[in-house]
Amino acid sequence: MNRRIGWGIVLVAAIGSAVVAWWWQGRDRIDATDKALVERGRGIYARACAECHGADLQGEPDWRIRKPSGELPAPPHDASGHTWHHDDEYLFAVTKHGLARFAPPDYKSAMPSFVGTLSDADIRAVLAFIKSTWPDEIRKRQEALNQKR
Repeated sequence: MNRRIGWGIVLVAAIGSAVVAWWWQGRDRIDATDKALVERGRGIYARACAECHGADLQGEPDWRIRKPSGELPAPPHDASGHTWHHDDEYLFAVTKHGLARFAPPDYKSAMPSFVGTLSDADIRAVLAFIKSTWPDEIRKRQEALNQKR
């Protein structure tokens, strides 16, 4: 009898662990098809990102030409830019920590860190909004980058 109870406890714990792992895995996804997440991201983007990257994700003019300060202008996040050339993990990290963490020491960038300003969930929502604006073909190409990890 005690052996049955022991196996029952083990089975319940295993099932519970599997359910928690499944739930947690989906929690960190940047899902451009999640309408609530995209709408949340749209509002956060308008408040935290649009000033530099543009209300329509168009970036600053001449975004490939350095300013007199040596910084590159803010790039577009629409399909015309290069955002979709990066996987979700990189986009999340650059948004959270700023570009300086990933660039050579002498690289100049105005991209700030959002640590303490935006939560991880806020950043995922913004990225979901950005991705939701891309054509299906570009979304598929960017999603393929996520599969390589």
